[in-house]
Amino acid sequence: MKEKTSGFFGEFKAFISRGNVLDLAVGIIIGGAFTAIVNSLVNDMIMPLVGLIIGGINFSDLKIVLSPAVGETAEVAICYGAFLQQVLNFLIIAFVVFLLVKGVNSLHRKKEQAPPAPPAPSQELTVLTEIRDLLRENKA
Repeated sequence: MKEKTSGFFGEFKAFISRGNVLDLAVGIIIGGAFTAIVNSLVNDMIMPLVGLIIGGINFSDLKIVLSPAVGETAEVAICYGAFLQQVLNFLIIAFVVFLLVKGVNSLHRKKEQAPPAPPAPSQELTVLTEIRDLLRENKA
């Protein structure tokens, strides 16, 4: 039974130390930071401009009240303005990821299109070239 436990943990250690898992972890951390930047861009820069264009409306306040607040009972509302902001956040993130993937793919295409290096001359060709050069030197 002890072998299974060490085998399981051994497999887990091999899994966690693979490069792909570490790359994924870094991607998630950077993605979280990027999400904060996009949220700020949308909430603090884009949505105020959109609100100004459509008449000074603050999107985060847009809602349909189903049941108003009464005493200690909280208001029940469908906050579609917040939903619209999240959709805009998603579209911006998706667009940036699209641009990144497109850029990486174009770099890969350029590497693939580069002409391959000519193969090294065979040993026979090298010897024949040396003989030719020696014969030219002797004639001169």
